Amino acid sequence: MKNTKLLVLAALFVGSLPISLKAQSGKWETLFNGKDLLGWKQLNGKASYTIANGEIVGTTVSNEPNSFLATEKNYGDFILELELLVDNSMNSGIQIRSESKSDYQNNRVHGYQVEIDPSSRKWSGGLYDEARRGWLYPMDINPAGQNAFKKDTWNKYRIECIGSSIRTWINGIPTANLIDNITPNGFIALQVHAIGKNDKPGKQIRWRNIRIQTTALNPSKTDNIFVVNMIPNDLSAQEKKEGFSLLWDGKTTTGWIGAYKDKFPAKGWNISNGEISVDKATGAESINGGDIVTIKEYGPFEMKFDFRLTEGANSGVKYFVTLTEGNKGSAIGMEYQILDDLRHPDAKLGKDGNRTLGSLYDLIASKKIANSTRNIGEWNRGLIRVNKDNRIEYWLNGIRVTEFTRGSPEFYSLVAASKYKDWKGFGMAPKGHILLQDHGDSVSFRSIKIKEF
Repeated sequence: MKNTKLLVLAALFVGSLPISLKAQSGKWETLFNGKDLLGWKQLNGKASYTIANGEIVGTTVSNEPNSFLATEKNYGDFILELELLVDNSMNSGIQIRSESKSDYQNNRVHGYQVEIDPSSRKWSGGLYDEARRGWLYPMDINPAGQNAFKKDTWNKYRIECIGSSIRTWINGIPTANLIDNITPNGFIALQVHAIGKNDKPGKQIRWRNIRIQTTALNPSKTDNIFVVNMIPNDLSAQEKKEGFSLLWDGKTTTGWIGAYKDKFPAKGWNISNGEISVDKATGAESINGGDIVTIKEYGPFEMKFDFRLTEGANSGVKYFVTLTEGNKGSAIGMEYQILDDLRHPDAKLGKDGNRTLGSLYDLIASKKIANSTRNIGEWNRGLIRVNKDNRIEYWLNGIRVTEFTRGSPEFYSLVAASKYKDWKGFGMAPKGHILLQDHGDSVSFRSIKIKEF
């Protein structure tokens, strides 16, 4: 009887524990036995994969495409750990939830790749979508994580794929935090990057202690790095914790009205499939539906938004818009320029490219950096960060392309030489509306989120 009571009390005690204390870590399974490549297969290129000292050794071969040593088994949710040592002049990666299909680019390996990059770029631990969407989490957006990787020594990678959450660490330092659901499962693969026919072969990367958990998964504690959320109009738990909310709900016009109007435009804008879009008209400013603005005004903030251009399109996101100018065209405010640089004539106007994509319109040209742009018709990820000290940053697809300080002598000098020179106090309001521009071209927006500082 006493033993029965003790068992009941013990059960009640365990039931009252926090989930984090009750949960048991899953058992580790070894993916590489240290002796041979049982359970692995080679795909695409013909780089060399051998075994030495209980390690998998990948060696570059000239004039071969990317090579992949892939698990024969597919994995969905898992925690993966491994160690690697790479030649400092070599690029590589770890494929996760990846596929190779006859109906996709003739069996080309595609899917998420965790970057191995010992170059001065320092993008190790970032997330790339191999043969598909390109960079999802370039490491510019997480400067602290760029120092996690160490040259000339073994580095320990940890990768957690649980549901739509994909997170990475190097040597215990968080490097990427992605929310995406495009591929729920696939194989794991070790990449040896392609080199040209005139490049010197023989560079090596070594992997060891490759292990995986697939059951009773315990995700690591919440980190504090930037979250890239690829799911439209979705807020992850960490984004909510950081203070982000949806500036547009993805369904209605709630919270938005026409600029200089008391309601949302009756024409010129449409909402469908979780997107809010400008209808194609004449290509002129605000003569169809007109700009739309938030009802609420904002001071310092961080704003994420996705946008998609059509050929030759022009638009913009403006902020610190006061609506006091009585302007008949587009409302006045500082602008994150959205433009098809190749086809729209505005790209060649202004000064030194200050009307191109990602620029502070008519004031500061964005930096044209590789990997920062997407093809017309593909979604781009924009970010405007307005700090309390008036430092402002524009980001495009995870790469900072423009930065300045409003109210600085340089800022005032730029304004004086711009089309805004006659607008008193341009850009210096303590708070204002946020605006999506109708420039008469078809442009779509989604996943518009804001965090107030």
